[in-house]
Amino acid sequence: MGGKVTGKLKVGVLISGRGSNLQALIDACAERDFPAEIVLVISNVAGVYGLERAKKARIPALVIPHGNYPSREAFDDAMDDALRAAGVEFICLAGFMRLLGAKFARGWEGKLVNIHPSLLPAFKGVRVHEQVLDAGVAMSGATVHFVIPELDSGPAIVQAEVPVHPGDTVETLAARVLKQEHVIYPIALRMVAEGRVKYENGRVVIRDRA
Repeated sequence: MGGKVTGKLKVGVLISGRGSNLQALIDACAERDFPAEIVLVISNVAGVYGLERAKKARIPALVIPHGNYPSREAFDDAMDDALRAAGVEFICLAGFMRLLGAKFARGWEGKLVNIHPSLLPAFKGVRVHEQVLDAGVAMSGATVHFVIPELDSGPAIVQAEVPVHPGDTVETLAARVLKQEHVIYPIALRMVAEGRVKYENGRVVIRDRA
């Protein structure tokens, strides 16, 4: 399952749903000069559309239902085993709706990123767009960040701003933010795969922004 030798960064993507950010990464990796390839998709939920996206792209995919395991750590260990068996070198969370344990996060420290629908450190956690609208702020956005054990607290790699319009609903704001998520996630993965971004001592070091 490790795939052919290409010299590209081997990426695993964890999903729980429809996989629109997975599709953005699939599309980016399909470009000949993109420096990463997806070698495994794991979903903790069976039957989600993200698995169909992986199938269409001929990417190996596994369902590892979290409910089959007695603890979070046991579930994390099962994912860790599958990722390492597939030769995964770097993990992207793409709508993965489970909290990862500290052991998993530390085991993949500097090799694990997430995309969050706000301008972190503002509006962490869930119901993000509700939080944004309730706060009455003028701008929101999306953040690709390294994952650490503390929720939504890892250092940012790329962020994109979007305006919050008068009369916005959760749905309209979410759609506007999602468009930017699809733009910045491949950018962040390219930067990592090209070695232009490093995670060092809990911080992001960007060597070349060009």
